[in-house]
Amino acid sequence: MSLYNHILLAIDLSEDTDQLINKVKLLAQSSETELSMIHVIEPLSFAYGGDVPMDLTAIQTQLDEHAQSKMASYRKQLEYPVKQCHVVSGHTETEIHRVADENQCDLIIVGSHGRHGLALLLGSTANGILHGAKCDVLAIRVGSEK
Repeated sequence: MSLYNHILLAIDLSEDTDQLINKVKLLAQSSETELSMIHVIEPLSFAYGGDVPMDLTAIQTQLDEHAQSKMASYRKQLEYPVKQCHVVSGHTETEIHRVADENQCDLIIVGSHGRHGLALLLGSTANGILHGAKCDVLAIRVGSEK
């Protein structure tokens, strides 16, 4: 019997994602738990405050298509059954918490670059996920420092 029943793997599509995938694959295989994946695309209007005098729909669509393609690639790389693969749009921490709650995930795994903000161990996104989660959060150190 596994300690966790459903893991949600949060992926940021960075160059360090391969390291995260390899570690999660080993963890999932050893625990035989359900595994879902999520990537959150922050809308361009968030970054520009909605004050951009042009239609960003085509660019947002391209970002979504790119994310869907990368997630499919990571899903294959995992070589482990993935229950659900979510590509959603919104605020990263909020959407990860929402999907984890809706799918009764009891562990969120996130990669941590460890080079942002005040927390030396967690990046700002990982820190935000940790502080709002209703379940356990595992931050896996990734990056070239490994």
